[in-house]
Amino acid sequence: MAAKVGIMTMRGLEDMFVPILRKCSSTQFLKRIHAQMEKFSLLQSNFLVTRMLEICDQNGEIAYANSLFRRVLEPNIFLYNAMIRAYTHNHMFLLSIALYEQMLRQHQSFGFFPDRFTYPFVIRSCGGIMNVWLGKQVHGHVFKFGLVGNNIVQNSLLDMYVKCDAITEAHAVFDEMTERDVISWNSLISGHMKLGRVRKARSLFEEIPNRTIVSWTVMISGYTRIGCFGDALDVFRRMQMVGMQPDWVSLVAVLPACAQLGALELGKWIHFYAEKKGFLRKTPVCNALIEMYTKCGSVNQALQLFSTMMERDVISWSTMIAGLAHHGRAHEAIELFHEMQKAAVEPNEITFVGLLSACGHAGLLEDGLKYFDSMKNVHNIEPGIEHYGCVIDLLGRTGHVDRALKLVESMKMEPDSAIWGSLLSSCRSYRDLETAVIATEHLLKLEPEDTGNLVLLANIYADLGKWDGVARMRKLIRNKSMKKTPGCSLIEVDSIVQEFISGDDSKPFSMDILQILDVLSLHQAKTSDRVEVVISELLNNALDCSC
Repeated sequence: MAAKVGIMTMRGLEDMFVPILRKCSSTQFLKRIHAQMEKFSLLQSNFLVTRMLEICDQNGEIAYANSLFRRVLEPNIFLYNAMIRAYTHNHMFLLSIALYEQMLRQHQSFGFFPDRFTYPFVIRSCGGIMNVWLGKQVHGHVFKFGLVGNNIVQNSLLDMYVKCDAITEAHAVFDEMTERDVISWNSLISGHMKLGRVRKARSLFEEIPNRTIVSWTVMISGYTRIGCFGDALDVFRRMQMVGMQPDWVSLVAVLPACAQLGALELGKWIHFYAEKKGFLRKTPVCNALIEMYTKCGSVNQALQLFSTMMERDVISWSTMIAGLAHHGRAHEAIELFHEMQKAAVEPNEITFVGLLSACGHAGLLEDGLKYFDSMKNVHNIEPGIEHYGCVIDLLGRTGHVDRALKLVESMKMEPDSAIWGSLLSSCRSYRDLETAVIATEHLLKLEPEDTGNLVLLANIYADLGKWDGVARMRKLIRNKSMKKTPGCSLIEVDSIVQEFISGDDSKPFSMDILQILDVLSLHQAKTSDRVEVVISELLNNALDCSC
């Protein structure tokens, strides 16, 4: 009888703490509850400790959660799942997998098996560490414990294989699924896009029964990631035509395409739309808009948006600094970097690329070298090839070609074509033939088909009056049958971006453009009102044909 009273008392105490833990959201309050539970010896209650782990998970207190879990002598499946989930949520993937392995060793002793709540997080951890071999082992356990038909587990497997670039295995899971929801389709499309399989991704996209905003965003971001910027804009417009309202994530996905194509009018519309919907409170949206404005040449609009941002992260500052540097406003970029430091925002690798680029444009040699040295000595950032490229360009611009060559030769990584190309350009400015020959030799190995490098060396020979060297370069170009990469240009009219490539007459309005050029060439000296009318009519006809 006494034993029964004791049991009832313990259950009563548990019931008393349940509503208290449900209301608890902070770690500080949890620790006070913890102290009271310690008095009543309730820390062996799987139910109560599971709730405590959930609170720790929400607050990122994983060490505290781990100490609570380790004190429970006989943890049940719910407690194990809560701890695995906490590890996974906080990107402690190896600890999540290790705890799952411990569960497998002990499940027979405690009389339980991993369930449908265990595997989504274990599988996600395998994807987190990009270990497809381990993921396949866990996939085998899913079969063993009879959970292969669970939709959430299958979606987790599909996502894991996609993250590990195992697209064949991902397709196998997709084909075996009895119920494919939009998450399944989106994951597989994302996997194909990630590997550059655009046609297959587009084919799957067209097959989705019910597309969500995520489906459209996956396609837009996929096209943007692989450099198909025109396709990204086409999908974005089509999404709007079918009545799908863009969310802030889809705006962030399409804005880099606007930036690369110079689609300023569309970018401005997105800015207006984002402001109307309240998306400007999202820092990533503002960052993407700032990048779009700077790449489209509207630096002042970028600065205006930057000044009104509620929260600026390191990307905000870095993007604005790089934008100012790119447009020759070097001193403003450097001043903004000093403001960034006053705001106690720690710079990253991208920040220093913009900063060093600004020093290069302004010819600030001593400042540039000082910032380069501070990367490692002050900010503990190891300089990358982009940083070396900026400093080599800076040395070359300021006439220190010999120092630039020494820096190239001292680099820890292998110099790329951009490094040698920058050095070669500096050689022409300062007529350094010896270094130019060295740079060209390396460029011929890295870019054997590019005639531009040989042309530049030929120009250096010509500047120095060494015509035999010019003749050798021309002969080398002819012997190699090299072809120059054609130039291209972009123009946006009525939110449609048209691309023109040198020598390409495949566009339906090519003849109209040639007529315009003929009109312009006939009236170089004076331009009459009639000419303007003719040009206007021809342009309108050309654009009508393109639509």
